[in-house]
Amino acid sequence: MGTSPRALPGSDTLARLHSAILSWYAVAARPLPWRTPGTTPWGVFVSEVMAQQTPVARVEPTWREWMQRWPTPADLAAAAPGDAVRAWGRLGYPRRALRLHEAARAMTDRHGGQVPAEVGQLLALPGVGDYTAAAVACFAFGVPTTVVDTNVRRVLTRLLEGREYAAPSLTAAERALAVAALPVDADDAVRWNVAVMELGALICTARSPRCADCPVRDACRWLGAGRPAYQGPPRRGQAWAGTDRQARGTLVQALRDAPGPVTAVDLARAWPVPAQRMRCLDALVSDGLIEPLPGGRYALPGTHPT
Repeated sequence: MGTSPRALPGSDTLARLHSAILSWYAVAARPLPWRTPGTTPWGVFVSEVMAQQTPVARVEPTWREWMQRWPTPADLAAAAPGDAVRAWGRLGYPRRALRLHEAARAMTDRHGGQVPAEVGQLLALPGVGDYTAAAVACFAFGVPTTVVDTNVRRVLTRLLEGREYAAPSLTAAERALAVAALPVDADDAVRWNVAVMELGALICTARSPRCADCPVRDACRWLGAGRPAYQGPPRRGQAWAGTDRQARGTLVQALRDAPGPVTAVDLARAWPVPAQRMRCLDALVSDGLIEPLPGGRYALPGTHPT
């Protein structure tokens, strides 16, 4: 069932929610490096791409390495795409590394080597969707736009609607609810976006919410209703073992670990299921993550002369 801004409490109650969550965030926020004063918009941009579907604990060391190696978009744009894939390490979904490289080139070509501040210009960059564009505009440039990720959706669904989980994908009504819940003050709106995310990441988690530690537990409709169980479509986790996704990741990792091009025999050792291996190699070549070379060899894109 959809959500509606009419689910919001009155303005006085909403103001108390804002105050409680912002006050909690002021003392409970994790000291993530991209949140420190002086972080460049490029540093924020890289963090947002890296943190998609990836735990922050895994992102932080890779982010630090990237920012030391490529502190500006122009630095990354000058590197080979395969260098970005290799430096991506085990963050998962390595196509994000290619999209970051493409975005860096676009920033260098179109925006003088700077991250654009406008949501429309951010959306025009390769690999940038609604969430990333809003997050970068908000957290890098202080634009008080609405930023909605999985954590935000879960917190607002529980707090304001009394349901355990949001819909399987973001709905227009959920977005409208998030817009209506945003503080009017611009500075508060920027901090509210990150504070609600942090509340979802640390307290109002998907599987084991720490309701006793929640700063707005007395106002939470889900907790007040006795934490009723989710009634929506089944929530299925993603399989991993033996899937094409695992095969693709294993093959890319084999190239990352090698000092130069690898042979088909090397890749057969990495993933010994012939039909699946060839299917995944074809897909990786099509995605631009692997470059075929003469003699049946493979390399990360742009890292070895043909």
